[in-house]
Amino acid sequence: MADHDDEGALGLESVSAPVEGEDPESPVIVPEGGGAPSGGRRPRWLVPVVVAVVVAVVVVVAGLVGWRVVESRRHDAALDSCSRAVKTLQDKTGSDRLAQYREAAGIKSDQVKDASTVVAMARSVKDTEGIKEPTIRCKASMSTGELNATAGQAGKIDGKYAALSKAAKAVIASRDAKALEDARIALDGKKGEASRLLADSDGKVADNATRDGLQQAIGQAGQVKGDGAKAYRDAVGALQAAIDRVNASVQAKSQADQQAAAQAAQAAQQPAQRQGTAQRRQASSNSGRRGSTQSRRPAYRPSGNRGGGGGGSSQAPAAPSAPQGGNGGIDWDQWIDQHKTPSSCHAGEFCPIG
Repeated sequence: MADHDDEGALGLESVSAPVEGEDPESPVIVPEGGGAPSGGRRPRWLVPVVVAVVVAVVVVVAGLVGWRVVESRRHDAALDSCSRAVKTLQDKTGSDRLAQYREAAGIKSDQVKDASTVVAMARSVKDTEGIKEPTIRCKASMSTGELNATAGQAGKIDGKYAALSKAAKAVIASRDAKALEDARIALDGKKGEASRLLADSDGKVADNATRDGLQQAIGQAGQVKGDGAKAYRDAVGALQAAIDRVNASVQAKSQADQQAAAQAAQAAQQPAQRQGTAQRRQASSNSGRRGSTQSRRPAYRPSGNRGGGGGGSSQAPAAPSAPQGGNGGIDWDQWIDQHKTPSSCHAGEFCPIG
């Protein structure tokens, strides 16, 4: 019995005693059906490899994520920069600014005080390749490189339009300066004209209120100040209107005076006309009486011998010849005056008839 127990104990000891060189914590597993037992231990190099792979994957993923974040930030920055550049350009190329540029480009050298501003404006217009609105746009779908390129292009064009804006302002300022100078000169000339008319029209107007209005306009024109040409032009217009009213009043009085003089002359001519008519009527009446006298005048006949019987005869003197009038006619009035019958005829003498 004791031997049997000893054998059993030896058998248990042989089974439970670990084999030298084996890991007592790693039992050998024998698969069912026989076969070689599977290895329960992993190679010592496997864990570092797995860890290294995992770390590499993490690093790659982290790198990709970081790159995407950085690239996204760069893209956003490029988009913002491009948008700001385009916005600045649009401020210089809006519809109002383009209209200003076109106005300045249309100014001629004879309209400005400094002709060099017109030359600079023409050069700027040529540099911008005409006055037109740029079509540059920034889109989020564009790449970072495209956005940066667009921003650079917008900045370059913006510089050209900045020069154009400066040139346009210079041209317009030069034009306004010349306009102001011309307006002042025009107002001074118009004030001189108005003052001369005010002095010359004294007593020559139909309505003296027009002269009062002209004097008031001259006073107001002398108070015009400022750097705007419009105020001077308005003063010139007011003076011209007052001058026109005075001239119209002078003309009205002149016409009235002419009509009055014509009526007075006509009234003065009426008595003379009546006297002349009476004289012509009297002359016509006298001419009619003379013609009647001439028609009744007898023809002259020389008488024969007159004398007593036997007492001899005496020859009567010849009758004077009738005087000749103009155009072969006889002026009987003159002839009668020259040969009137004497107050007494002596006996034996010739007495003409009549």
